[in-house]
Amino acid sequence: MLRFNSKGFRKTVLATALFASAGLAHSADLEVTVQNLTQGIYFTPILISAHSNDASLFELGETASVELQAMAEGGDISGLATATEALSANNIANPAEGLLGPAMSTTASVTTDEGNDVLSIVAMMLPTNDGFIGLDNWAIPEAPGTYTIYLNAYDAGTEANDEIRGSGAPGEAGLPVPPPLEDVVGNNGVGVTATVANDSVHIHPGNIGDDDATGGVSDVDNTVQRWLNPVAKVTVVVSE
Repeated sequence: MLRFNSKGFRKTVLATALFASAGLAHSADLEVTVQNLTQGIYFTPILISAHSNDASLFELGETASVELQAMAEGGDISGLATATEALSANNIANPAEGLLGPAMSTTASVTTDEGNDVLSIVAMMLPTNDGFIGLDNWAIPEAPGTYTIYLNAYDAGTEANDEIRGSGAPGEAGLPVPPPLEDVVGNNGVGVTATVANDSVHIHPGNIGDDDATGGVSDVDNTVQRWLNPVAKVTVVVSE
C-alpha cells in the first residue's frame, strides 16, 4: 500500500508537489503522450494517474512501497493502480497495450475529477533489475495548452543491479526478459554486483553491460541498452 501521514494521506516533499499544494481544485480534459527516448530500452505497461496532491506514487530518498517494488522489478502496475483508485484517482493503465519499444509513443485521454490536480506516471524499464521511468505529482495547469516534461530513470533501491537474467519477481534476483528482448539480452553473465548500494528511491546509475553475449559480468549489451537521462518525453495537452 501507499504510505500515509497522520491525517491519512501520504505527503510528498518534491517541489512540483509543493506547487501543486497551492490549492488547485479543478477538473480537466488531458491528452497524455509518453515517448520512449532510448535506443534499446523497453517500457513495461505504463500507469498514468491523475490524483490528489495528498498522495504520491514514489518519493526520492525514501524506501519504495511494495507496490512500487512490484512495478520496478516486474512491471506489475496493478498494486499502484489499486492504491490510487482507492483515493479516487483517474487512471489509465497500459495505454500501449504491452511494451513500449525504443522511439515509440503511446497516447491516452484522461478526464480528471475535481481535486485530482497532479499527474504521475510510472513504468519499469527493460532490461533493468529495478529501474523505472517516473513522473511524480506534476501540477496539472489550469491554462489550456501543450506542456512538455522530460522524465529521468529511477532506481527503486529494492534489488541489486546484477544485470543477469532472472524471474523479475519482487525479492528475487535478476531482470525479466520478455520475448522482444530474447535476441538482444545475453546469457550466462556472472553478475555486475550482488549488493544494493542505495536502498532508497534514487536516480538510476544506468546499465553497465558488456560486449560478451554468452558470458562476462552482464547479460546487458553495452552498445545498445545503456542510456543517458532523460529517458522519456511526456506531452500533456490541456483542453479548453
